[in-house]
Amino acid sequence: MLKKIPFLFVVLLSCAPLFSQIRPIEIVEEAKANRLFLYALNKNEQDLDVSITVEGTNFRQSKGVPRAVRVPAASKVLVANLIVDRGKRANYTYELKVSDSLSRRALRKEYEAIKIAPKKKVIVYIPENCASCDTLVSNLDNSRYLYTLYKFSEKPELKAQLAPAFANAIVKIDSVTAPIISLGGVLHVKIEDYDQLLEEMNK
Repeated sequence: MLKKIPFLFVVLLSCAPLFSQIRPIEIVEEAKANRLFLYALNKNEQDLDVSITVEGTNFRQSKGVPRAVRVPAASKVLVANLIVDRGKRANYTYELKVSDSLSRRALRKEYEAIKIAPKKKVIVYIPENCASCDTLVSNLDNSRYLYTLYKFSEKPELKAQLAPAFANAIVKIDSVTAPIISLGGVLHVKIEDYDQLLEEMNK
């Protein structure tokens, strides 16, 4: 498997506010035969245009001027294809230009959907008798978001750990028939469907 020496990771952003609003684009590599493919991972909830300039030794690449590539929200897109010299190891550095001002001239390539962390960490606890849990879990599985799932039937110790939070509540933990959801560390017992979850997540 081809490997590279430590490389320089430089991200050039189109405007200063981007730093506080957008997670940096990540570049990951995949080697196949004498090819080294560089992919951009966009772990944001908005589309971005990304252009990459790769320099180094022991490889060849297209001589054209780098063009911006549209990297949709929560996706992985091929942005560079290096042909590695036989018996060599590609040594490279790269620079990225990332823009949230989407251009009509940006290349549209095939992309792979990826899971991303939501604005608030999501943990779902499933009580023993939960009528709406299957639908909620199915929607989360089909969403772009990472989340953690626990079932009281499999981890009864978690139920005991959460019980103190219900000590002064009208409904006790043994009577809960809806999913118990932690959003950013705050417990919710009135979220029964995915739309409600998104609404609370984005508050």
